[in-house]
Amino acid sequence: MEKILHHTSFQQMKKNPATTYETMPAALMDHSLSPFLRKGVSGDWKNYFTVAQNECFDKHYQEQMAGSDLCFQMEV
Repeated sequence: MEKILHHTSFQQMKKNPATTYETMPAALMDHSLSPFLRKGVSGDWKNYFTVAQNECFDKHYQEQMAGSDLCFQMEV
């Protein structure tokens, strides 16, 4: 159990190329723009998205998820 907790901690996952997608070609995942795992802070996107960007994302999300019974918690 201790090993699992250690290897699945955010800090350890951030160091692992398999969990950060660093082995993917830059054309698919450009880490110079932003790393896949950044801070591990829920809701940090609010410090970067404008109101307009958030509204655009919400609209796109609703369109793409229409008809799905999946439910994701977006806020803490």
